[in-house]
Amino acid sequence: MSEALNRPKRKNPVLRTRSPTLPPGKRSRVALGLTAAAARGRLELQVCEECAAVQYPPREACHRCLSDHLVWRAQSGGGELLADTLVRHPQELFFRERAPWRVGIVHLDAGVNVIAYLHEGVGAAPCRVQIETALDRAGQAVLVAGPEKGRLSLSEDSKLRDITCDPRFRKVLVTDGKSAVGQATVKALAAAGADLIWVGEAEPWKEMPGFAALRELPQVNIIPLDLTDGRSVREAAGEIGAKVDILINTADHHRTFGISNRRGIETAQAEMEVNYFGLLRLAQDFGPVLKARAADGPSSAVAWVNLLSIFALSNYPPHGTYSASKAAALSLSQALRAELRPAGVRVINLYPGPIDDEWNQLILPPKIAPAAVASAVVQALQGSVEDVYPGEIAQDWLARYTDNPKILERELTE
Repeated sequence: MSEALNRPKRKNPVLRTRSPTLPPGKRSRVALGLTAAAARGRLELQVCEECAAVQYPPREACHRCLSDHLVWRAQSGGGELLADTLVRHPQELFFRERAPWRVGIVHLDAGVNVIAYLHEGVGAAPCRVQIETALDRAGQAVLVAGPEKGRLSLSEDSKLRDITCDPRFRKVLVTDGKSAVGQATVKALAAAGADLIWVGEAEPWKEMPGFAALRELPQVNIIPLDLTDGRSVREAAGEIGAKVDILINTADHHRTFGISNRRGIETAQAEMEVNYFGLLRLAQDFGPVLKARAADGPSSAVAWVNLLSIFALSNYPPHGTYSASKAAALSLSQALRAELRPAGVRVINLYPGPIDDEWNQLILPPKIAPAAVASAVVQALQGSVEDVYPGEIAQDWLARYTDNPKILERELTE
């Protein structure tokens, strides 16, 4: 039976703050292909284009024909658990602190054997299991075997819960509650069991539709937070920074038109002030505090979520300057991920397609609803991924970008 998830005890301020420990994080370049797929929640293995052999672990050449024409392809994940054991005395400090670990050998239907963590819902060998990928605290791919039927929930396992960022019983900061996505995110977090939700309010004199309903939620605490004002960000970090477990940056300044459709640079400056420099201010003031709290047990800082846009991958000319600001934010978030990863704090980037709001009125459906974006945020926190592409447009855009970025660029100009 899975151990019940109870409300964590308050941290004793007299005790020292623990330094974070991480599982081994070094991987070869070829093995990072597994991590790249896991970051999007996919199980991919190397397949030889010459003889069609599937292989694991990743190698530079095919184990059957020695060809170096290897590609990463999605796998179903079904397999047979051949043997399982409890590792009681691991050598690595991260695992020693959490021993015993249950692991097993699984023979995949694809024809290879893998070693995987075993979910508490998996019975004794032999039995059918379903393999999925996840990212551990070091940001590297691991394989998890769950029951063959039903959805694998990492949060229900007392050991594997540590590699998720489940918002249940946690304290969350949503930087902007005035937008439709921000309001939907707050409601989704409250439904997911967040203990306390701080909601940023940049312009208190503007009462946006739906914002009053947020004030009625018992978990919500409205705070002044203007990402274009460095002093406002510093004051918020000084007041609540040491309490935040999850930071979700929903602040977004979006205007339409391309480069030559609007005179001056004021609109582009406003987009950069919120979408790029606002993220930079948050990173400088909240980032170090989250790193320092990454080992506080059940009450530790675990995640940072950025609401980007699929336009960050390749510029969409009708929204040219907005796309450029999101591309800058993407580059900055990659730097932030590199700085927070050594502490075990996960940076999750969302790349939604056009959101069904006022600034995408001229874009034809399909468009993604704000509630769907909020649901994707919560699911990403409850799972173990780094990059999320919610919506049909985002998925199609990603597929085209992965296939050939230059062709996508030309398609968007037409």
